[in-house]
Amino acid sequence: MSITAILLAGGASSRMGTRDKLLEDIDGTPLLRRRAETCLASNVDAVRVVLPPDRAEREQALSGLELDIVHNDGSALGISHSLKRGFAELGTDAALIVLADLPDLTATDLNKLIDAARAHPLAKVLRGATLDGKAGHPVLLRRTLFSEIERLGGDVGAQPLFKRHQRDTVLVPIGPAALRDLDTPEDWASWRADQKT
Repeated sequence: MSITAILLAGGASSRMGTRDKLLEDIDGTPLLRRRAETCLASNVDAVRVVLPPDRAEREQALSGLELDIVHNDGSALGISHSLKRGFAELGTDAALIVLADLPDLTATDLNKLIDAARAHPLAKVLRGATLDGKAGHPVLLRRTLFSEIERLGGDVGAQPLFKRHQRDTVLVPIGPAALRDLDTPEDWASWRADQKT
């Protein structure tokens, strides 16, 4: 089973004010580069990153990494547009969707989903989840669902697809990393405070 990680980094980061959340520094490295390195360290076959066309700093943050970069020229149209760009002409058997603003994901977490996909060959969707079963990210989709991505719209992401295929979904416990994203300066301040404790 061939798998491409799709790292979604095509949003506008509008809730951060003048700061770009994906360029926030973590131990000397921008968050976006850390997430890309996490994907590359996992057992995927390739990594595709969706970037906005007007954020050259994001592309610079990925310099030197072996990635396929595509540009989302419709970041104002919501996350569904980023998904469509990420899945365009994708030739692998499955895609592992990774949100770039999840700071705690590890390559081990990604590999848990990949291993679960191999252990559950009939599951069409595999979702990272908290230990108490709350579904989150990352998400692995089989190729049979790729065409449904094209029909998505708005800023709800793949939620309609997840609802349609609830019976074909396996939740993979990875812990709080499945739900913790950093969208605002307050989110970042709270997360950094937690890192010090």
